[in-house]
Amino acid sequence: MSLLEVKGLHASAGSREIVRGVDLVVGGGEVHVVMGPNGSGKSTFAHALMGRPGTTVTAGSIQIDGFELVGLPAWRRAQEGLFLALQQPIEVPGVLLEAALAEATRGAGASDVPARLAAEAAAIGFDERFLRRPLNVDLSGGERKRNEVVQLGVLRPKFAVLDEIDSGLDVDAVRTVSQRIERATSEWGLGVVAVTHFHRLLRELRADRVHVMVDGRLVASGGPELAEELERTGYRAYGVEEGGEGAA
Repeated sequence: MSLLEVKGLHASAGSREIVRGVDLVVGGGEVHVVMGPNGSGKSTFAHALMGRPGTTVTAGSIQIDGFELVGLPAWRRAQEGLFLALQQPIEVPGVLLEAALAEATRGAGASDVPARLAAEAAAIGFDERFLRRPLNVDLSGGERKRNEVVQLGVLRPKFAVLDEIDSGLDVDAVRTVSQRIERATSEWGLGVVAVTHFHRLLRELRADRVHVMVDGRLVASGGPELAEELERTGYRAYGVEEGGEGAA
């Protein structure tokens, strides 16, 4: 099985350091969930893993199977098996979804992209009409999130970083999307880092480990019971007032 290893990761957005020394190891087939209050650095952490422009790794290491990703552009990280589902997927006018995925899989010699697209769309109830549109154009927020999961199923990366994949989805869609992601952990050994605010995702997507991020650091880790505790008590135990930011 593949291994994603993050060691001593520091990352900045603009001139401000947001991620402040994160260590995380995720094996193929595992689901790790990162929870935390608003402003805790969860999305910046996800962007740093993928190398999204505007986020800069200032120290530390990100490796897949011993191969260093820090310093590589996002497309090279994707080639090494990393996938990022954005919190707010953007429209790409003029670029058809099928064409984008065909280009993304060209190096792997995939020739069945249309069939895989149709199968993945059917698996999560994503209307096939959307497959013939430019990427995310005229889709609702929830439809864009399901579109990300369709792409995940077609590309079959080693590891997926899911930035609030549950936001914008109704209860039924959260269940369908979570079931598809969970099947992927056994189908091809997908490793998952899922960023979320809400315990409801863990009612559908079974986590191996839950981590709490506050002020750019992972301050606690445990099993699924940790998410249940957060549902009851919030983040007060970690110096965060209800609805507030991390303690200074």
